Amino acid sequence: MRTEKSPFVYQFKITLNDVVPCVWRRLQVPATYSFWDLHVALQDAMGWLDYHLHAFRVRPKHKSRTTEIGIPDDECGDDKVLPGWEVPVVEHFSQPGQSVLYEYDFGDGWEHEVLLEGILLKEKGVKYPHCLAGDGVCPPEDCGGVQGYENLLEVLRQPDHEEYESTVTWLGKRAKRYDPVAPERFDPAGVHFDDPKKRWKVAFSGR
Repeated sequence: MRTEKSPFVYQFKITLNDVVPCVWRRLQVPATYSFWDLHVALQDAMGWLDYHLHAFRVRPKHKSRTTEIGIPDDECGDDKVLPGWEVPVVEHFSQPGQSVLYEYDFGDGWEHEVLLEGILLKEKGVKYPHCLAGDGVCPPEDCGGVQGYENLLEVLRQPDHEEYESTVTWLGKRAKRYDPVAPERFDPAGVHFDDPKKRWKVAFSGR
């Protein structure tokens, strides 16, 4: 949640691993973003509801151990996880081709590749973050990970399935913009980005 100004934006391609049909987003964010800011933009672009914990797992240069960036557990004295709002994206992304792993919901274990495609100049009249493109609808929250999602899709392919109606109703409470008829359909113009500072205050106002 940095406030400095920069003429640059970072362009990322975010791909949800191990899911068919493929789910991905192309996203541009200010170069001043922290990993918390990137997390919020990623959640909004993908269509997650930010109900669960997350972590970026990066491997710094010349180090063999992976660094985890996310939300430390203060009650347990967790010093192994760096707070995302204190780590600038530029500390770990410096040139196109670099990538990190982003995991969301440690129970379902949704893993994403976050690939830096380019460092570009801001375009006049464009509001950032900005979702340029993508494909596939994000799986619903709490569906049981990749295997659970595959089972859910199998039900949705059969309108006469005994669980079809209850599944469609359940989806309405756990997914953004989910279309059971065309799960591959995604419109980048429909993405709404929250203010990461406001999201942080809502999440940590009790701390």
